[in-house]
Amino acid sequence: MNHVTDPDSLWIENRTYDEIAVGDTATLLRTLRNEDIHMFAIMSGDINPAHVDAEYARSSIFTEVIAHGMWGGALISTLLGTQFPGPGTIYVDQTLHFSRPVRVGDTVTVTVRCDRKFDHNRHMILDCVCINQHGEKVIHGTAEVLAPSDKVRLVKTELPEFRLSDTRKTRFERLMQITHGLTPISMAVAHPCDAESLRGALLARDRGLIVPTLVGPEPKIRRLAEEFGMDIGDCRIVDTLHSHASAERAVALCRAGECEALMKGSLHTDELVSEVIRKDTGLRTARRMSHVFVMDVPTYPRLMLITDAAINVAPTLLEKADIVQNAIDLAHILHIPEPRVALLAAVETVNPAMPSTLDAAALCKMADRGQIRGGLLDGPLAFDNAISAAAALTKGIRSVVAGQADILVVPDIESGNMLAKQLEYLAEALSAGIVLGARVPFVLTSRADSAETRTTSTAIAVVMAHAKRNAVTRSDA
Repeated sequence: MNHVTDPDSLWIENRTYDEIAVGDTATLLRTLRNEDIHMFAIMSGDINPAHVDAEYARSSIFTEVIAHGMWGGALISTLLGTQFPGPGTIYVDQTLHFSRPVRVGDTVTVTVRCDRKFDHNRHMILDCVCINQHGEKVIHGTAEVLAPSDKVRLVKTELPEFRLSDTRKTRFERLMQITHGLTPISMAVAHPCDAESLRGALLARDRGLIVPTLVGPEPKIRRLAEEFGMDIGDCRIVDTLHSHASAERAVALCRAGECEALMKGSLHTDELVSEVIRKDTGLRTARRMSHVFVMDVPTYPRLMLITDAAINVAPTLLEKADIVQNAIDLAHILHIPEPRVALLAAVETVNPAMPSTLDAAALCKMADRGQIRGGLLDGPLAFDNAISAAAALTKGIRSVVAGQADILVVPDIESGNMLAKQLEYLAEALSAGIVLGARVPFVLTSRADSAETRTTSTAIAVVMAHAKRNAVTRSDA
């Protein structure tokens, strides 16, 4: 008799020694996913590159990633422990022979058959075979078990949800790929007088992103480098007396064209921004400056740009138009050809009592009239509708933006800052911060941000600087 258990059943039930006859069988089906290989590698510690490194696997005799051999062995164990005989079974012995590899997408049918029974000790010998979807044998062997004597029927134990996500390092390296093939740019680093701000600049240098000019009190910078073992031997240092002078000098270097980008060090944001926005000596252009957080959120399938969460406190409608256009232009530089822009509010309907909904509706109409170009706008949209297609569907929202937004435009600095920080600290988002609309790219991060965040922000600045170079070259031609 063949025993097949309904995988959707809420119950787990065994078959006792007395209930099983010689010749009885049971089967189990599984399709191998890439995630199964990764989970098995994490669980076992077996990171043989034949299983987890696609590039290495291409050069192997199998030409692609294959399952661990014991993944199939584990399926046999699953069938014995959960169905046939099931709960109460004790493994005594197992032999396995591996005939063919199991590849991602293969569906394996595991069959065990009772060959012999020993009444004096309730042992059984079972034939075990794993066959792929082509009818080819991939694993075979025999198992010896001590079969249960007591009947067991239990509600299945609900296991914790297991979710795979890329490591922070993998996501960091993926974001850094945007600078592949680009030459370093010159960058003024304003007052790098704590470990993280100095380390961030030097890490960007070591990655071949920038040639840093360190602007700040030289004795303090050198003491810091010596204390933390950082090599600043090849760095130009512009000596200043204090943080305000550092901000003024760093901005002047960028204005004069000596540096192509600006990075905030350990000084307060207001101190540097006030120098940047000065009409006579700053880095202003005809367009309103705004800040964008570029975020890699593990639970979201694309880069997320959030604006403005750092510069404009309570922007007007026209200021929001510049904020939106700045973000769209950055998205183009990041190879998002037609970014979807969600104009956030607390609700998704226009309400005169909520100014953010009126602004959102007006911005959409401005885009219709060509006052904002290069993106698809929709709003007002609540946050859930902007990022979740299911939430938008539930509320009956039909939109090319809802559920797949690339850019989130927040009503004001408070909501934007809270949103970005929540994603960073509660959702493990990897973030970069950049100011747009200035003469040069301006890396603006929090004093609490890590060297990693400063480096990813620098990568965005490098791409922007090269886009500016290319635009100048085209205009000259």
